[in-house]
Amino acid sequence: MDATHVVTQSRGGLADKRRAILAGALTVFARDGYSRASVDGIAAEAKVSTRTIYNHFHCKAHLFEVVIQESAVRVARAQIALIDSYLRKVTDLEEDLIEFGRALQADKRGHDEHFALVRQVNAELGHIPEKAYEAWQESGPRAVRRALAGHLRTLVDRGLLRADDTDLAAFHLMLLITGPLPSPQAPVVQPSAEEVAAVVTAGVRAFLGGYAT
Repeated sequence: MDATHVVTQSRGGLADKRRAILAGALTVFARDGYSRASVDGIAAEAKVSTRTIYNHFHCKAHLFEVVIQESAVRVARAQIALIDSYLRKVTDLEEDLIEFGRALQADKRGHDEHFALVRQVNAELGHIPEKAYEAWQESGPRAVRRALAGHLRTLVDRGLLRADDTDLAAFHLMLLITGPLPSPQAPVVQPSAEEVAAVVTAGVRAFLGGYAT
């Protein structure tokens, strides 16, 4: 076995360890929140030693920042793809926005741990490191909102919507079609397709009541 092969194996092992740490940390932070989560607990979940974690991350705050940012990037990419798919060519404004909203709600079910983590963050904002919070917002919600605002600007230019601030309009639309996040202490009950359709339809109609021409 030559030296290059040994180095490649070593790097692959480090990458595998890092992925295991991040996956375990996401599970623990989503379940316990930032304050209650411990490095020991994350090590147990990831099946690595605490020393291995500290070899990759400076401290719990650093690990949390990386976890929430990488998770937010994955979710944002999926949501931006939906925005582009459903709003690239709008033919019926209300119907297309409703279809987009329903697709967005369905996609959230594929990212349960991320949104459990978001609920935990919202529940303990005063204890979340500011750098981690900003990293999450910039990589996730703000990135999605910017993409949505771009499509809303196109609809404004077409005369279908009226909005001086399309970023604010995007913020309003996302709130209206996703609804409030449940408390992290409350059991998460998946709504039925009919309930999702009702929330999204009502949200889109409220949005159009304020923004449609």
